[in-house]
Amino acid sequence: MAKYRKLGKTSSQRKALLRNQVTALIYNGKIVTTEARAKEVRKIAEGVIALAIKEKDNFETVKVMAKVARKDKDGKRVKEVVNGKKVTVYDEVEKEIKKDLPSRLHARRQMLRILYDVTEVPAAPAGRKRNTKTVDLVAKLFDEIAPKYVNRNGGYTRIVKIGLRKGDGAMEVLLELV
Repeated sequence: MAKYRKLGKTSSQRKALLRNQVTALIYNGKIVTTEARAKEVRKIAEGVIALAIKEKDNFETVKVMAKVARKDKDGKRVKEVVNGKKVTVYDEVEKEIKKDLPSRLHARRQMLRILYDVTEVPAAPAGRKRNTKTVDLVAKLFDEIAPKYVNRNGGYTRIVKIGLRKGDGAMEVLLELV
């Protein structure tokens, strides 16, 4: 008996499909797909979420001094003329940052091996290129999703059958985070 479903795809196509669907599930909270795909995505997603729960508090807070550009009332950087050149003015600011311990760093890299990068594009056509931002899904896993499931021993996803797909009659399901 096989350990996984081949889904009628080559190994590289199958891995890309599963990575894409796991990324979409974590980003959106739910996806609609076929039953066979959902069962495969569920295995991967539950493993990633379990890893996030295990390592969510495994960091230390460190205070560091950082150089931050001084800004005026409009939010633009303040510039001074030094030796005939315009130079940005920086201020020293003390910041608190989370420093991952080695096991959490390893868990973060394991998750990044599975998840794709997500870029959020605004809906308004004006400024679509300028206002795009990348979403840190690993931080979302550690900060939002893992605390919800701390007291839960597995079973982080739910599969709800929707019905047969019109084109080929495949069973469609809704895969969602519980």
